[in-house]
Amino acid sequence: MKRAWPRYPTVWRWHFYAGLFCIPFILWLSLTGGVYLFKPQIEAWLDRPYATVAQPGRRAGPVAEVAAALRAVPGGTLSQYELPATPTQAVQVLVSDGDLTQRVYVDPATLTVLKVEREDRRPMKILSRLHGELLAGPVGSYVVELAASWAIVMLVSGLFLWWPRGQRLAGVVYPRLRAGGRRFWRDLHGVTGFWVSAAALFLLVSGLPWAASWGAYLKMARHVAEGQPVKQDWSSSHSGHDGMADMAGMTMPKPASVPLAPLDRVVATIRPLDLAAPVLIAPPAQAAQPWTAKSNAANRPLRTDLTLDASGAVLTRQDFAQRPLVDRLVGWGVAIHEGQAFGWINLLVNLVTALMLMLLSISSVMLWWRRRAPGTLGAPRAAVRPALAWSFATTVAALAVMLPLFGASLLLVLLIDRILPARPRAWLGLEAT
Repeated sequence: MKRAWPRYPTVWRWHFYAGLFCIPFILWLSLTGGVYLFKPQIEAWLDRPYATVAQPGRRAGPVAEVAAALRAVPGGTLSQYELPATPTQAVQVLVSDGDLTQRVYVDPATLTVLKVEREDRRPMKILSRLHGELLAGPVGSYVVELAASWAIVMLVSGLFLWWPRGQRLAGVVYPRLRAGGRRFWRDLHGVTGFWVSAAALFLLVSGLPWAASWGAYLKMARHVAEGQPVKQDWSSSHSGHDGMADMAGMTMPKPASVPLAPLDRVVATIRPLDLAAPVLIAPPAQAAQPWTAKSNAANRPLRTDLTLDASGAVLTRQDFAQRPLVDRLVGWGVAIHEGQAFGWINLLVNLVTALMLMLLSISSVMLWWRRRAPGTLGAPRAAVRPALAWSFATTVAALAVMLPLFGASLLLVLLIDRILPARPRAWLGLEAT
């Protein structure tokens, strides 16, 4: 017998197993992502000792500031100069020191070095890697991407289970808080899932371009579609989540130093343009090449890229509106994902979404723990001969193509289902009853 969609118990099983894998990651991503929403405020608080260190108008100049920073890191070369956002703020200079990058805070009046710290050890850098890579590099990125892919399946199947099959609103649109017992937790889970699903799906999808696998997959697809190599406007590593690691459009210097004298002229040209902060200026890899400047604003639609010659004249300028459509779509998605696109409203919506996802996860664990029989995993029972659901199979196949890591893991799951011995199959609830 053929059906368009599988029966309720079959979808429930998909939902259960997807949730069993995803819930720990959903809790982790919601917690770390909820904190990361306040990155600008946290970094401003951490940098408050360096916000008012100089008198307005008393500055030694960018070249002298960089020279002071380089003296603090012997053997280092200029990586980037961050244009101070206020006249009294300490200058921040990023210095390449072998494979490391050091951030040097310099008093612009006295040229005193106030602080030197490794860029990869800044708190929000660490939090970014915790959120997107579990501090495990590319392997962690693959794991997070896999969890995000199955979370999409979990949310879509959850909406199918939530779909009202009657006219009542209680337990569908709002929870019956006085019901008690399993009904209370079921209502809390279902209603929360309904209200958070759209925002959660957006956050999951908008985070995929940072993932190591899916980001490379998108780049390859664009290469095939456009017929030429693609230079994406973001890093396909989750370290690119965090501003400074996203160096698209900037030329980074080689170990051999280049003359720094043009920096004063470049800064004099950039400052009146009033680009969205932070503005990063980088020297060329070779003396004959142009300097680059980039607005690295968290609200990515405000970003601008420029190249300048040694005299400080602007050679090229690319605003956000001039970028390819895919880059603009991803840029908007990233800005909204980080809660930076629409001010405090965007931040509040994302924060509420993170809290609701945590509530959704906790309520699912409570439901599972209450219904599972001792000594079993507590999976919903499998049907002996489930009907073939062609629309469902087509949907799953489409997801497998769009989310290759999900597709590969699905094949692995189906293989394990075939070869698993009887006892673990019974415990996992894979035996039909």
